[in-house]
Amino acid sequence: MNVLGKITWALLALAVGTAVGAQELTGTLKKAKDTGAFTIGYRESSIPFSYLDDKQQPIGYAMELCMKVFEAVKGELKMPNLKLNLQPVTSSNRIPLLQNGTIDLECGSTTNSVERQKQVSFGPTYFVINVTAAVKKNSGIKALADLNGKTISTTAGTTSVPLLRQYDKTKNADIKSIDAKDHAESFLLMTQGRTAAFVMDDILLAGLIANSASPGDYMILTSESLRTEPYSMMLRKDDPQFKALVDKTIGGVMKSGEIDKLYAKWFTSPIPPKNVNMNFPQTAAIKAAFATPNDKGVE
Repeated sequence: MNVLGKITWALLALAVGTAVGAQELTGTLKKAKDTGAFTIGYRESSIPFSYLDDKQQPIGYAMELCMKVFEAVKGELKMPNLKLNLQPVTSSNRIPLLQNGTIDLECGSTTNSVERQKQVSFGPTYFVINVTAAVKKNSGIKALADLNGKTISTTAGTTSVPLLRQYDKTKNADIKSIDAKDHAESFLLMTQGRTAAFVMDDILLAGLIANSASPGDYMILTSESLRTEPYSMMLRKDDPQFKALVDKTIGGVMKSGEIDKLYAKWFTSPIPPKNVNMNFPQTAAIKAAFATPNDKGVE
């Protein structure tokens, strides 16, 4: 190839590279670029994923991972001064607020399910839980079947009650439920004796018990589970640019081993505001999720 030919190919390669690098922004990244802001939706009592500290500021394991996404967005857009907005959300309004653009990323304790994937997308799984119940130790309740004839509390917008009604040992049981606005209220109903049990994800129950006034009064039914579920951050559906950035960012945290340090910080070390240690080491399912980052939803 002559010199002119080499120059022509070099220019062509440069043009293609420039075109790829200057790919037109769409979805969440375009919204952030146009508005100069990015909004994270957080939970107020999903300990230790996303909750308020003693200064009423959102902190937690999920919040730290979402902040890494925010930093990646700033880098991708070359906007170091991109504004961060923080918006509280609940189990009931988190999906609508994501869909209507109020928030751009939801960071909490949200189950990635095939059904929810019809409405939203998810990042890589960052936790795996079992759905069960917390009860008072003196309640006499030792198994989920013992909830027959009882009233349980759960949080509005979660998967707990439908799962309880489908479970073989309880599907024919007479169980009434009270749907609270958030996990803190659900737990309070149980501690006050207004309900016999709080049905929810084991790690959330552990967090609420650990931070309660009398942790020794309560226990989690660990002998059985309604379902094993993956947690992840939610983002808008049909937004491939932002989805790719989230997957690359969180997947990188997992593959580098940084995720193990974050996990230890929030699940096996004292955490704010009461310096309580949840003593919840990585399970085999969690280790597998970190080893092979994926966004597979539960059926």
